[in-house]
Amino acid sequence: MAHSTENAHSDRRRTESNSSEKELYQPSTLDSLPVLSSSPTPEDVERDWPTGWRPYTSLFGCFLLMYTSWGLVNAYGTFASYYSESLFRGDDLMLSNLIGSTQCFVILFFSFIVGRLLDANHSRELLMAGSVIVTIGMFMLSISNGNGGLDQGNYGLTWLTQGLVTGLGMSCFFVSSSQSFNNAVRYVTIVLSVSSFAAVLLARPNPAHPFRSPKKWMSKRTWVDTSAFRDGAFCCFTASICALFLGFYCVFFSLEEWAATNGIAYKGTSPPGDRMALSTYWLLSIMNGCSTFGRLSSAWLCDKFGAVNVHMTVTIVSSILCLFLWTFAKTLAPALVFAILFGAFSGAVIGLPSASMAAILGEKPERQAKLGHWVGMMYTAAAPFALVGPVISGHLVTEYKTYLGVQIWSGMCLLLSAGFMAGAVFFKRRNEMSSDSDEKV
Repeated sequence: MAHSTENAHSDRRRTESNSSEKELYQPSTLDSLPVLSSSPTPEDVERDWPTGWRPYTSLFGCFLLMYTSWGLVNAYGTFASYYSESLFRGDDLMLSNLIGSTQCFVILFFSFIVGRLLDANHSRELLMAGSVIVTIGMFMLSISNGNGGLDQGNYGLTWLTQGLVTGLGMSCFFVSSSQSFNNAVRYVTIVLSVSSFAAVLLARPNPAHPFRSPKKWMSKRTWVDTSAFRDGAFCCFTASICALFLGFYCVFFSLEEWAATNGIAYKGTSPPGDRMALSTYWLLSIMNGCSTFGRLSSAWLCDKFGAVNVHMTVTIVSSILCLFLWTFAKTLAPALVFAILFGAFSGAVIGLPSASMAAILGEKPERQAKLGHWVGMMYTAAAPFALVGPVISGHLVTEYKTYLGVQIWSGMCLLLSAGFMAGAVFFKRRNEMSSDSDEKV
């Protein structure tokens, strides 16, 4: 009798869970299309490769969105270098890093809202709003610091326009000059504006993706999917992204000043007679440029070895590069090697969170319909860590007059992130085994 009662309770819980799942997932007419009963083979994938022009223009539009959001965040080290030597000379580096980390925080914090709106097929409205806000924020930055000369910076307005307003516009998407700072920012504003509004026209969601329009927008369950917190893989992977953002952008924010302080590269005019000299700007440009290789190659590797496995591996390698190669780089040659290698692996590190979360959700349409929701909640949880990480690393430099603390901090945060990813791999495999067992029953 006790065993029978226990089975009854178990069946009732399973029924309630299924009904909750159906309530959240509202299938579209596209859900009537046939679904393969087994995993697709390489031949199936090749046959399904898009042949029209729309998927490729949409891919280019998504590239523009990344370029105008995280691309500019990656380049913030150039702004930080100019601020420390010109606009805000003598200030604690944590203050200039706070501007860049505020951008990261705002982008990530509003991700749970943006992700839910994307799941409900409101991408066009989001992109239009982001394009307008980014343009206004960057243009206001160009008129908020006097003539852009020595000690003419207004920190409060710079934080407001570049950190908060521009970051808010970037949250809807997901460089500097040695001459006139204000004109340089205006040129950047023009590029961002053109890229943003082009993305509005080109970045169109796949019509075959299952969308979820909520019955009540003001309901708590619309914005926070509490079932995610009962998924061990989601919790571990979210923790890994929190640790990742605690140390990841410290590298990009600090690279130029580290190179200049240690005499590895120069800022301003080139030293006379030194043919091997390199501007600090090029180090950051090389690092960002090499990230393209990591993003492309990691996509191919994910098809073979799984997104979370690849993500964990490249994060471990990035940690090793920070802890060993960066700390022992004393001349230009090893600094260039670090910029190239870390750029390649970091491109995969920062480009794979969404793919890894998609792998954790699995292939079922009702699960994939939550992708924007779960990714958004993950990034929102990581927002405070993205805010304080660069601030801590900047203060370490000011306090101890060395970049060794930043190098160790970034490396250990990445290593911790990889450890949590290992936990996500464990829970993901356990979930898959449990799902296979249920299907056999």
